[in-house]
Amino acid sequence: MNDPAGTAVAAAAAGAPGPTNSLVDVAGLAVGHHQQVGDGWLTGTTVVLAPPDGAACGTDVRGGGPGTRETDLLDPCNVVDRVHAVVLSGGSAFGLGAADGVMRWLLARGRGLVMREPDEVVPIVPGAVIFDLGRGGRWDATPGPDFGAAACDDAERALGAGTGGHAVPPAQGVVGAGTGGQLAGGLKGGVGTASLVLPGGATVAALVVVNAVGSTVDPQTGELLAARHLLPGDLHGIPGLGSAAVHLRTPDRAEVDEARRRAQEVPWPPRTLATTIGVVATDLTLSDARCQRLAMSGQDGLARAIEPAHTMLDGDTLFGMSTGRRPAPDLAALDVLLHAASQVVSRAIVRATLAAETVETPAGTWRSYRDAFPSALVRQPGRTPRASSGGS
Repeated sequence: MNDPAGTAVAAAAAGAPGPTNSLVDVAGLAVGHHQQVGDGWLTGTTVVLAPPDGAACGTDVRGGGPGTRETDLLDPCNVVDRVHAVVLSGGSAFGLGAADGVMRWLLARGRGLVMREPDEVVPIVPGAVIFDLGRGGRWDATPGPDFGAAACDDAERALGAGTGGHAVPPAQGVVGAGTGGQLAGGLKGGVGTASLVLPGGATVAALVVVNAVGSTVDPQTGELLAARHLLPGDLHGIPGLGSAAVHLRTPDRAEVDEARRRAQEVPWPPRTLATTIGVVATDLTLSDARCQRLAMSGQDGLARAIEPAHTMLDGDTLFGMSTGRRPAPDLAALDVLLHAASQVVSRAIVRATLAAETVETPAGTWRSYRDAFPSALVRQPGRTPRASSGGS
C-alpha cells in the first residue's frame, strides 16, 4: 500500500495543541491542586473534577507496586459507568485518604450516583497515588481528606475563572500530586499536561504526575527521550522558561558526564517505590470499555517517555475519561484518538520534566532537568519558538 494504515493514523493525529495545551481543553473538566512544602512536608494532591453529571471512565494499571482506589469499579463488566472526580495524590497508601475529602465535597453539592432520592448520592471517586514518603523529611507528612477538599476548591475556582465552559489551565511542575515526585538519577519530577485538537475539532488531552524508577532522560546524550514528540508551542507556558523563544538541543558533554556521575551515587535498585499516574481525556463519546482502551494507549506514551517503565517498583496507573460532548467516533477516528492519546501523554511527561524546579529538603536534593542540563535549553528572543530536539 502506498499509504499504510499506521501512516494515515499518525498523519491524522499530527494536529496542534488546544488553546491552553492542557487537560482543561476538554470542556467540562477542571483541575485543582493542593500541596504543603516545608517543616517536613513535600507532598500534595491533584483532583480532576468531571462535569456535574459525571464522565465515563476506565483505567489501566501496570507495574508491580500500584496504589489505587475504586479501580475495580471501573471494570466494564461492573455496574457503574460514570465517575465524578479522579484523585491523584502523593502520600503512598496514606494518600488514598484524600479521596474521602473529595467525596464529602461532592456530596455537599449533590453530585454523585443517585440512589433513592435526588439528594441521596454516592460520589464515584477513583484515584491513584505516588510514593513520596519522607522526601520532605517527615515520614508521616501525608495528604488526607483536607488535601482532597482543598484541591476541589481550587478546581472550582479554576472553573469559575474560565470562559466558554473551559477552566483556567492547571499549574505545572512542583505542584499538587507532583510536589514530591522524583526521577531516576536524582532528578525532580512533577506535573505536566498537554492537549491535541484532532481532525474535525475533537480534543484529547493528558495530565501526568511524573515519579518514576526510570528516567525521562537518555543517559548517553542527556536528551529527553520523548522530545521528538513535542509540537510547536509545547515549550510555551512552562514555568521557568521565561518569555523568550526556546528550543531544545543536545546538552554539552560535560553536563552529561556530571549527571551520570551523580546518578551513580543513587542506590540501585531503588530503596523505595515510585509510580507515575495521570488522566487522559477526550470530549468524544466513549463507553467505559473504550475509556479503558484510551488509558491503555496512554500507557504506550508513558513507555516512550520513561525508561524503564512499568517496573516492579512502579504502579503506573492512567485513567481514561470521556465527557461525551461530541459524537462517538467510528473505527478509523477511534484509531486516530488512541494514537493521539499516546502522544499527549508523552508530551505531558516532557513538559513535567521541564517545568520541575530543583528542590532541597532535609531528606535530600533533587535537581531539575533545567539545572542539570542548562545547555539543553536555547533561548532566542525574537525568534519563533521551536519544540524540536537536535544536536548543536
